[in-house]
Amino acid sequence: MTAKTAVLTDGAPAPAWVFSQGVRKGPVLQVSGQGPQDPATGDYLHRGDVRAQTLRTLENVRAVVEAGGATMEDVVSLRVYLTTRDDFAAMNEVYGAFVKEHVPSGVLPCRTTIFVALPHEAMLVEIDAMAVL
Repeated sequence: MTAKTAVLTDGAPAPAWVFSQGVRKGPVLQVSGQGPQDPATGDYLHRGDVRAQTLRTLENVRAVVEAGGATMEDVVSLRVYLTTRDDFAAMNEVYGAFVKEHVPSGVLPCRTTIFVALPHEAMLVEIDAMAVL
């Protein structure tokens, strides 16, 4: 059996509740939902600006992916959670530029976008990821 290991990095916000930033088991790395938090302080950033929140959130996801021994090239799936459909176009623009920059092969990860209420009122976006190494 392959051991299951927690992934932890200072490059992303510390988990606020009872979960790991990421978990790796064999070649699979699951990244917990990340939000627009400053990794050093845990403060929620860019209130009301879904573009800036999306970029910060993706940088937090990338930090956990890299701490787990992967790159964004290894990410096969991203789930994006938004609080309103009205933010989809702005999020999608930032998301598209980010994945094109960090996935040079051009084989972009699968994606699902879901509209929900998020755990903190300042959050407009949350993103999780799965990578296979």
